[in-house]
Amino acid sequence: MISAQSRLRRDLPAHWSSDWARLGSASVGRGPLEPVSREPTVAAKAMTTIRNRERAGSWKQRPLMFPASWGGKRTGAGRKRSAGRTSVPHRSRPQHVAAHPVHVTLRSLFRPLRSQHVFPTVGLALAAATRRKPGFRVLHFSVQWDHVHLIVEASDKRALSSGVQGIAIRIARAVNTLVVRRGRFWADRWHGRALSSPRAVRTALLYVLANFRKHTRSPLGEGVDAFSSAGHFDGWHGIAQGHSMPRAGPPFHSAMARWIRLSAPRTWLARSGWKRAGLLRLNESPAT
Repeated sequence: MISAQSRLRRDLPAHWSSDWARLGSASVGRGPLEPVSREPTVAAKAMTTIRNRERAGSWKQRPLMFPASWGGKRTGAGRKRSAGRTSVPHRSRPQHVAAHPVHVTLRSLFRPLRSQHVFPTVGLALAAATRRKPGFRVLHFSVQWDHVHLIVEASDKRALSSGVQGIAIRIARAVNTLVVRRGRFWADRWHGRALSSPRAVRTALLYVLANFRKHTRSPLGEGVDAFSSAGHFDGWHGIAQGHSMPRAGPPFHSAMARWIRLSAPRTWLARSGWKRAGLLRLNESPAT
């Protein structure tokens, strides 16, 4: 007959046999088995050492030294400048003052924008963008071979940015649809310059409305550019408001006027303040 002590030894795990051998037979009869103390393991000793150092305040994190290779501030780092025209930097645009008109320039990868076939599409896109954007107005513009100049007003920075982006999107979609083209349309971000004085507004108006004179190979006589809003401008010297003006260009240029839609200026500088610096002459060219 197998005793209770023998059955208990048989049912215990194998690694407890050594502990069982060190126990007396009397300990089994008196009560439940008690765990036998063992020597601490290596991991337990290591954890104890770490806790003691943390309590004593002697634990310090050692820095990791990485070899200097790619990345970081160094001579010659960053994208290399491309040859040709300097791009508009990707920086936060300054705060906009509602009382100051803005001269905006958009440069295109598509050429030519200055065409009797493309200009009506550009003019309609400008008119539609102005109507759809409250707080944003296009006062004057001109279309050149590969860029567009605008004089605009905006109620705040957000309205200015949203309005110019709307113009850029509408022109790109309309022209790409017209010429059955796909892909990127604009070469760079739009460039804007705030006009804070009457002299600055007059200089910008002359630069926009008479910009075609900068790109001609031979001198032109008196006249306005048909690929611009110059025919709707009332600040020409010696020309009464509402009178027809001579156009510098081929005969078909007179048909471009019906595609131009503008907004009336609301700021003092764009409405009448710039006239303190003098009216524009029909044969006047931008200085630069």
